[in-house]
Amino acid sequence: MPDVYSVKPSESTEDYKRKILSLRQRGDVRNNWLKYRLENLLPKLMKEQGLEMWLVIAREYNEDPVILSLLPEPQMSARRRTILVYMMKQDGTLERLILSRTGLGEFYKTAWNPDQDEQYDCLAKIIAERDPQSIGINYGETFAFGDGLTHSEYIQLCRAVDGKYIKRMKSAETLCVRWLETRTPNELVIYPSIVEITHTVVSEAFSTRVIHAGITTVDDLSWWVRQKFHDLGVQPWFPPSISKQSAEPNKTNMIMPGDMLHCDVGFNYLGLCTDVQRLAYVLKPGEVDAPEGLKAGLKDGNRLQDIHAEEMVAGRDGNEILKNTLDRSKAEGIIPSVYTHPIGVHGHAAGPIIGLWDRQGGVPGRGDYKLYDDTCYSIELNVKKAVPEWNGMMVTFALEEDAAFTQGKLQWISGRQTKFYLV
Repeated sequence: MPDVYSVKPSESTEDYKRKILSLRQRGDVRNNWLKYRLENLLPKLMKEQGLEMWLVIAREYNEDPVILSLLPEPQMSARRRTILVYMMKQDGTLERLILSRTGLGEFYKTAWNPDQDEQYDCLAKIIAERDPQSIGINYGETFAFGDGLTHSEYIQLCRAVDGKYIKRMKSAETLCVRWLETRTPNELVIYPSIVEITHTVVSEAFSTRVIHAGITTVDDLSWWVRQKFHDLGVQPWFPPSISKQSAEPNKTNMIMPGDMLHCDVGFNYLGLCTDVQRLAYVLKPGEVDAPEGLKAGLKDGNRLQDIHAEEMVAGRDGNEILKNTLDRSKAEGIIPSVYTHPIGVHGHAAGPIIGLWDRQGGVPGRGDYKLYDDTCYSIELNVKKAVPEWNGMMVTFALEEDAAFTQGKLQWISGRQTKFYLV
């Protein structure tokens, strides 16, 4: 790791622009991943959750949160009403059916002829013919990802099927979360290059290529990042933001020498999200590095990351990880705040919440969910530290790095910040 961060010609975002896949190429990659997930991951997860059948029912513009992750490219919506049926077969594989006016080739077998049956009547026949002993439907109080079956669709489902099958229905909330949170080997292989693009955009943004002290504002820089994502052909999933702290705060948002800059940026590419927060320092005339007090704050942030990583153990829930991390870091004299979230198909994704910025005592429900292998997280946190060079001012050092929990260990997906970007 270099002592300071700087942009080199070989690290230009223009180099990455040439590597970004076309829409058709992206579709091919994602469909290959989906085929693997449907054939290898989903049967395993349904068995894990004790479900013989899983129903995913959604209407266009009122999509179940999980359905788009189950549909191949170039699908972009549920198309009127789409019903997906997954049935465990005796050989351990899945029968995959779709009740829709459009088929989906090798991914789902078309099981409904609109000229012969009403959609729900057809579904009722499919259920009766297969006689599943347990049927998962998407409702639940804890995770939005598992609560996608609307009330009206549930009523129509219950009207159509035999009463004995209604009694066999149960929440598929955990199945939805497990499906969304679990990353396959190929996804874990490609994720570092996606996160690396984020780091390269940050590196370029935090440089004199973009920042002209006394002219550039934090709003200018925020919009530059958003425009850069657009130009690269990736989609931000939240508005990029830049903020600053200084020993001599001014009332404008102008970036000035002596400012510590903070970014919060992330995008979606190939169906995977990134989320990164990093810090930069704008050198004053004659300076060659950030003040020691700022570097000490960043060091505390890195130590909090280390403790957090050590406390992430498979089988522990988010609240336990949070408490252990806070207790250990406070014992070392660190002033911590932890608000880590899963990342993947969504930015604030399915899986255990490890604190919220306003819930440092734990998060009931979502924080009680356990940590599983082959899942990814944005390790989001901050520390506060008095900076002597800034007249003892208490400064917040907010960091966020993407990491994968795999093979029982947390690993940074594409490194982490240990030194300031210098502008």
